[in-house]
Amino acid sequence: MEVSMPLPQIYVEKTLALIKPDIVDKEEEIRDIILRSGFTIIQRRKLHLSPEHCSNFYVEQYGKLFFPNLTAYMSSGPLVAMVLARHNAISYWKDLLGPPNSLVAKETHPDSLRAIYGTDELRNALHGSNDFAASEREIRFMFPEVIIEPIPIGQAAKDYLNLYVTPTLLQGLTELCKQKPEDPYVGGGARL
Repeated sequence: MEVSMPLPQIYVEKTLALIKPDIVDKEEEIRDIILRSGFTIIQRRKLHLSPEHCSNFYVEQYGKLFFPNLTAYMSSGPLVAMVLARHNAISYWKDLLGPPNSLVAKETHPDSLRAIYGTDELRNALHGSNDFAASEREIRFMFPEVIIEPIPIGQAAKDYLNLYVTPTLLQGLTELCKQKPEDPYVGGGARL
């Protein structure tokens, strides 16, 4: 009796990470931790948000007592926005961050990024998306030009390859064969 195992499927999830204004000078150190933790940094940009942009970004917090302080803090200087990717990126990033309140993080998760770099509940050093929907919204907010779409797997991947990639490759290789260049290595690469 033969047991057929399904082919492994890797789903790469994306999340938004923000290095907040008061620790932007620690970006290189934090980026090293991110990369050593198995994340890939898909996109990165340094920007300075206006209070209005901060209000729009943190719209879910509107009406809470800390909202004015939050928007003032987040617009107080430049910040670094990054799109991080890896398997289960949202939960791994949240685990790496630790609790939102840096004072609590220092007691309960002393090795977390917020325990190391944060100072209090407001100035907690870094931001991470709470869930998949928030991640998509926040990435679009910080990177309006980015295309967020699931990576095709299984039959969808085969269909995509057959519909778009294979015809293009076939056309290019056919054209190359028709031209039969005398020396296909001229101008590109080393000879074996």
